[in-house]
Amino acid sequence: MNAYAWTPTEAVTEKANVTRLMRAHGIDGLEELRRRSVANIDWFWDAVVKDLGLPFTQPYSGVRDSSAGIEWTTWFTDGHFNAAQACIGRWLGDPASAEVTALIHEDEAGAVRRLSYRELAEAVAGLADGLRARGIGHGDVVGVYMPMVPEAVAALYAIAAVGAVSMPLFSGFAAGAVAKRLQDGQARLVFTADGTLRRGKPSLMKPVCDEALADCPTVEHLVVLPRLGAAVSWIEGRDVSWADFSPGKGQLVIDDTGAEDTLLIGYTSGTTGKPKGAVHAQAGFVVKVASEVAYEFDLKAGEVFTWITDMGWILGPLSTFGVHALGGTLLLYEGAPDQPDAQRVWKLVERHRITVLGVSPTLIRALKAAGPPPGDDIALDSLRILGASGEPWDPEAYNWLADAVGHSQRPIINFSGGTEVAGAFLAPFPVEPLRACSLGGPSLGMDVAVFDAEGNSVRGSVGELVCRQPWPGMTRGVYGDPQRYLDSYWSMYPGVWRHGDWARIDEDGQWFLLGRSDEALNVAGKRVGPAEVESELLSHDAVAEAATVGVPDGTKGEVIWCFWTPVDPAGEDVSDELGALVAERLGRPFKPSRVLRVRDLPRTRSQKILRRAVRAVAVGEDPGDMSGAENPEALDVLREAVADGSTKAAGLT
Repeated sequence: MNAYAWTPTEAVTEKANVTRLMRAHGIDGLEELRRRSVANIDWFWDAVVKDLGLPFTQPYSGVRDSSAGIEWTTWFTDGHFNAAQACIGRWLGDPASAEVTALIHEDEAGAVRRLSYRELAEAVAGLADGLRARGIGHGDVVGVYMPMVPEAVAALYAIAAVGAVSMPLFSGFAAGAVAKRLQDGQARLVFTADGTLRRGKPSLMKPVCDEALADCPTVEHLVVLPRLGAAVSWIEGRDVSWADFSPGKGQLVIDDTGAEDTLLIGYTSGTTGKPKGAVHAQAGFVVKVASEVAYEFDLKAGEVFTWITDMGWILGPLSTFGVHALGGTLLLYEGAPDQPDAQRVWKLVERHRITVLGVSPTLIRALKAAGPPPGDDIALDSLRILGASGEPWDPEAYNWLADAVGHSQRPIINFSGGTEVAGAFLAPFPVEPLRACSLGGPSLGMDVAVFDAEGNSVRGSVGELVCRQPWPGMTRGVYGDPQRYLDSYWSMYPGVWRHGDWARIDEDGQWFLLGRSDEALNVAGKRVGPAEVESELLSHDAVAEAATVGVPDGTKGEVIWCFWTPVDPAGEDVSDELGALVAERLGRPFKPSRVLRVRDLPRTRSQKILRRAVRAVAVGEDPGDMSGAENPEALDVLREAVADGSTKAAGLT
């Protein structure tokens, strides 16, 4: 693997934001910057604040305080900071900056809205006044259960402006999932919409809230946006229309909040049982996400950034606060990314002159299977950066995006972190050469390593991804459950954050993730990550998507089961061929016990395959909360395939 998928030009390097940072501190190259950023993390994060001009209304007296232990580190001691001021208020003093487009919204039907920073500030001011009028203030939790619309962004900033705590909720959650999270946070108010359109069909959200709030006695008000104009029930005294809640534009008033005041609670995806809410601080979250958008995605003021995601996943708030902290333009897309056809994403780039486009590997695999790459009739000249996150890549999908879409002229900034991280542990930068599927190296200020079971740092072999020093975006704990926080991240290696991912560093220092370590397959004592098996399956031309899980076995402890969807539903069933391919590439011990062709696999709306649900079906267990699934009916297809093993049972004929 000597070829690089991306090699930066001198012009790219010269103009990059990270180059500006390096030159300001006399640093010769990216690897030296990476080293210095963890050799002195206090110096580095202070340098980020200054380089990006992030405004503290009261300067901090110290960058960091770890006196209570690394696990409970706080940041920007004695500083005062408010995310609404850093992302909206700061741009209003200059008339030119105030008229820059802050938001572009496009829905599935093609309707477009645009808001300048001034117009967004007016919307935020009205909502903030409504919150204050109802006694919502410092420390109160407010749910945001909304589609990707400008009002959702305004709600996040209004909550921050009054010093309250936002709880972004996935817009596809069912009532039970919404209720669990609102109960966990003891929310006092919820912003929602009557519904949204997805795949051309109305998806009502107000009835979901009504059902959820029946079990949430702390919620006093439900504020409803008439997105569809749908007929919905109304509870007097609790329900408030958007217009009545925010009748005027008003003047934006932003409370003076401490740097460590809580900004939001982000819930991790794919979990069962009691939700796990990551607590993020006003200053730490904004500083971290702004650094990601500035240095890794290289966004400049006025450029357009979008990620195909939902506000309920971490990439929604990351995009929002990160883009607006830099004076950029955020594009919100409301709807399915392949509607009305597989060219929709590329047409968005052309129509709105997108600079940075964020996708998931599963979405790219789906678009690759659904149709050809964008042709010369779709102009992608505005696109400089391709972003990716959510799961490991397979080489075929990565190279299709890099070559057929990127034409080797756009780097894929493949970064990985999580809700608890407020951004990335690992990320490449546009100023460094990149191999296919690589995560480049550590994100700046992140002292990451790969540990073996004994806690030794290793290279050239697979181990646990860890972080040895704190960072500003580190969760301040699991909401309401400090012991769960310690058990989840700090119990394997004392004083070291263990994230739960398998990672490997190659001979050139490039990093690769190989799936969740808690999903590792252990076949007769031999361990392999499911993503490694899936990568081999996806290398076959007949395979569109794949999921690999471990199933208990009395002899081997665990055996491998593989599920795959075909590029051509009428094509040949190559399951036996795929099993042989895995054995050939990974070794006979890893030959799958079963390989089943199916019509569909369960996915989130961001197109990430729900492997935990696949495994639950394989072993005959309850898959748990499927409210985050785009297509929960796919589980029935899997059950039939497991029971029968035939193409007919899998729903393909």
